Amino acid sequence: MSTTTTLSFPTKLPHTLVHSKIPNNVFQKNQILGNLSFCSKKICQLGFTAQVSSSQTNIVSAMGEDCKLEVSSMNNSEGYSKELEIAVRAVHMACLLCQRVQENLLSESSQLVHSKDDNSPVTIADWSVQAIVSWILSEAFGSENVCIVAEEDVEVLSTAGAVGLLDAVVRTVNECLAYAPRFGLKGPSADLNAKAVLESINRCSLAGARGSKFWVLDPVDGTLGFVRGDQYAIALALIEDGEPVLGVLGCPNYPMKKEWLSYQNGYRRILSRLTSRTSESSDKGSVLYAMKGGGKAWMQPLLCGKNNFVWPNSAREIRVSSIDNPALATFCEPVEKANSSHSFTAGLAHSVGLRNQPLRVYSMVKYAAIARGDAEIYMKFARAGYKEKIWDHAAGVLIIEEAGGVVTDAGGSPLDFSKGEYLEGLDRGIIACAGANLHDKIIRAVDASWNCSSL
Repeated sequence: MSTTTTLSFPTKLPHTLVHSKIPNNVFQKNQILGNLSFCSKKICQLGFTAQVSSSQTNIVSAMGEDCKLEVSSMNNSEGYSKELEIAVRAVHMACLLCQRVQENLLSESSQLVHSKDDNSPVTIADWSVQAIVSWILSEAFGSENVCIVAEEDVEVLSTAGAVGLLDAVVRTVNECLAYAPRFGLKGPSADLNAKAVLESINRCSLAGARGSKFWVLDPVDGTLGFVRGDQYAIALALIEDGEPVLGVLGCPNYPMKKEWLSYQNGYRRILSRLTSRTSESSDKGSVLYAMKGGGKAWMQPLLCGKNNFVWPNSAREIRVSSIDNPALATFCEPVEKANSSHSFTAGLAHSVGLRNQPLRVYSMVKYAAIARGDAEIYMKFARAGYKEKIWDHAAGVLIIEEAGGVVTDAGGSPLDFSKGEYLEGLDRGIIACAGANLHDKIIRAVDASWNCSSL
């Protein structure tokens, strides 16, 4: 009868060596510290073919070719539990803020909507969410320990003609922070003044995107959907060594129940107002989150009525769909054609046998749809000249992966979040799928069709 020996000790290995066949002497000195755990059996595909010494210096040379490594960072999973909990609470607060601002936008005027240099819209919700998330993270971990990369700056708010706009942002921020105790967070001892709000917004800098560890925030992803009363998302992720290690997606208009997706947004808003807020069917908003290496992703409903946030707030685990037959799959794509080619994705869908109508939604809600099994494929192929930004993908990528899905560029490579504010080196486009088999089929279809495209 074979015996089993399990050892676990710290050794210097790169994080990327998971389930790999390792030749001798591949490690350089002083590589990333991680935990190496292995199981040795005389007859086992996961075993060693030579006697294993407890010495760290000759452990690699004693491994057989069929050895299977499990490598994990000292800082993964449990090490980010506090950061994840604070981030989830902050995004819940941001969702509450956005719901209120959106209601005002829909019922009043568009005075609170402005255009940026690229003609994309920005609202007081964008600046206000950036301010409160920045303030909450800085209070929780110390401003000197927090680096945030985010989309908005204070240039517009700092002009002489923007006094009314700045006042609206300051008022919105303080109204939101007044609810901090409801979310289990400590609010400021007094209202923040305009200077403090501007400092919180300005604490977020694009320069931090080249650091080894930083937060990335999109305060309102899908602003066009936001101002139209449609789907949008608040996206927050923590990046370390070029990879997301935790991700949170707040989707205030994305219903907890898939059945509600069949309603047009206007009808759903009317229906939700007529339905008791204590009813499960009225939970139209959700927050999704995951931590790298956990192998699980979770979804929480937004708070209703006067309820307080108590961790984990009725969270339930979500998993990607098990569908791997393209004929049964549903794919997501952006609503707007400005930065994505609907014609190419339509042709691609036809070539692989996709029959269902695409789910076209604004923002990173598309990632949420894949992660919780409402759709199986998300494809985005940008038009020439458009560059994908890291805050538009980081949180969603991690949540899908931990829910059991696969996200790569069109060449099959992982997305690289270490090159600054853009996803540099992206091969053609982004493909997210509910499983490896479906992903492989889409990758092969892209390769077969690409030369015929005009992208």
